[in-house]
Amino acid sequence: MKITDSVLRSFRVARTFRENSQKVNCVDYSSNGESAISSSDDDSIVLYDCQEGKPIRTLYSKKYGVDLIRYTHGDANTVVYSSNKLDDTIRYLSLTDNKYIRYFPGHTDRVVALSMSPVDDTFISGSLDMTIRLWDLRSPNCQGLTNPLGKPVCSYDPEGLIFAAGVDSEAIKLYDLRSFDKVTLKIGFFAAFQP
Repeated sequence: MKITDSVLRSFRVARTFRENSQKVNCVDYSSNGESAISSSDDDSIVLYDCQEGKPIRTLYSKKYGVDLIRYTHGDANTVVYSSNKLDDTIRYLSLTDNKYIRYFPGHTDRVVALSMSPVDDTFISGSLDMTIRLWDLRSPNCQGLTNPLGKPVCSYDPEGLIFAAGVDSEAIKLYDLRSFDKVTLKIGFFAAFQP
């Protein structure tokens, strides 16, 4: 099917879920597309079965809060998420038994960006403390740190070789993960997206 303006305008809501009492702050799909997960300001984590089109389980993070939830690479049974209450630690959670596998402390202000590598067990996080940190699920220690000098957003490329960091909505910096402490390219935001 070709996506045209009229096709997009014909889309309708197929199903509405009202599992949350407050704002849903993030939604993510598993890599196989069979499940989805949401986090909410009411401290809930809701798992959805995409084939059946229904919620299948609700977990809670009452003590820490939950935001920016992401499935881990290739595993629909584990997630990482940022906290929005007690501290700024990132948590690695088993959905099977609702137990924390690991904590990732280090940020000193709210985490505003979280992205899993599409190829391995690493992830990146950006915080209002004006740092971007590189993590490995197998270790609680930060594997790398850069200070992009502004409020960062960050994301991996599809091959997991480069991550992009947007800084204060003015520039995009591209980092080679093999030497990510050195900026490989800096692109003005508008220049990067002009036709």
